[in-house]
Amino acid sequence: MLFNELGLSEPIQKAVTEAGYEKPTPIQAQAIPLILDGRDLVGASQTGTGKTAAFALPSLSQITKQGKPQILVLEPTRELAHQVAEQFEAYGKHTGMTVALLYGGVGYGAQMDQLKNADIVVATPGRLVDHFFRGTMKFREIKILILDEVDRMLDMGFLPVVRKIVNLCPWNMPAEEKEMRNGSVRRFHNGSKRQTLFFSATMPPAIRGFADFCLSNPASIEIARAEVASTIKHAFYPVSMDQRDDLLLALIQKTDHESLMIFTRTKKEADSVCSMLNQKSDARVIAMHSDISQKDRMKALDGFKDNTYNILVATDVAARGIDISSVSHVINYRVPENAEDYVHRIGRTGRAESEGDAFTILTADELDYALSVEVFIKQKIERKKLEGFDYKYTAILDETPAKSVVRKRRPAPKRRRR
Repeated sequence: MLFNELGLSEPIQKAVTEAGYEKPTPIQAQAIPLILDGRDLVGASQTGTGKTAAFALPSLSQITKQGKPQILVLEPTRELAHQVAEQFEAYGKHTGMTVALLYGGVGYGAQMDQLKNADIVVATPGRLVDHFFRGTMKFREIKILILDEVDRMLDMGFLPVVRKIVNLCPWNMPAEEKEMRNGSVRRFHNGSKRQTLFFSATMPPAIRGFADFCLSNPASIEIARAEVASTIKHAFYPVSMDQRDDLLLALIQKTDHESLMIFTRTKKEADSVCSMLNQKSDARVIAMHSDISQKDRMKALDGFKDNTYNILVATDVAARGIDISSVSHVINYRVPENAEDYVHRIGRTGRAESEGDAFTILTADELDYALSVEVFIKQKIERKKLEGFDYKYTAILDETPAKSVVRKRRPAPKRRRR
């Protein structure tokens, strides 16, 4: 199935096409038709499976610009809220609709201005309630309520606040059930139908009970936890912080790669790495992230596919949902902050039973992230040194055996007995 077969509205499909998305991920293929049919939905899915597009694309397809909040998305952290708001803006850029981003720790003025004309609100629970009591957030026109990362909201103690927010939104229960509810609760509702989308990586009893409270006759989707393919050989390459770029260059020079993706955490970092490689290597390098124009993003994607460029430097947000095959190698410029992103990134290689290599540059400040990755995938990741590289001393090298980058597949050398 392709994205253009899912029934998205014309302006949303246009944005999807411009972004270079071709084939939906499993959760997108299953969730989008159900959401477009107006069903409430429970989605059990890890970060990195493409679930933001799974709920954003069909939600945007169902509304038109009114200048009032119609879609409300709750996220547990400001970082997640910011990321999701960016994606809603990108997917809805041809609709004329605007997004208000609400989170704590900053002033209210700019957020209040955004709310005056916003059709989509992405918020953390505490700040959203603050705006309600200030009279700047109105709930009466909410048509779609999206609760994302609910298990993290539970861990952070947000569920009581989220329950209050659910009660503020228009009702989504059958009329006869609505009449049975307490009048003090019902007075906040206008009686209209609300679609509720509920996403959580895990579903402990407390969250299942909360889902029953929020949803009406929901459909359920469960996407299996992401795992590292057996066809991928992956390792950490420890190095001192000030040698990260030097090691990246050395890895590229000593690796027989056909096509290489380098993942960075930020857009600024992607531009910096791309510029550095173009200056210091003979590789054909292009960057792709959400700040690059659509024309240039398509140029980067098409050029990487047809081998005009053999290295693509990308952020996670720009790379998700894009159909790229035959990637021989992946390098993580930094250990990803979210362990699930590690599996998603290195999964760009080793596809369709083909073999692939993935290297992750590791510095001392990222040891906690490295441990999180190992816990998540339930395996110890081998630490390697690059033969011939002039390392500066760092404590994380002390227990790292010296091994070369493997250009071609061959059995690992046996350790000598002492």
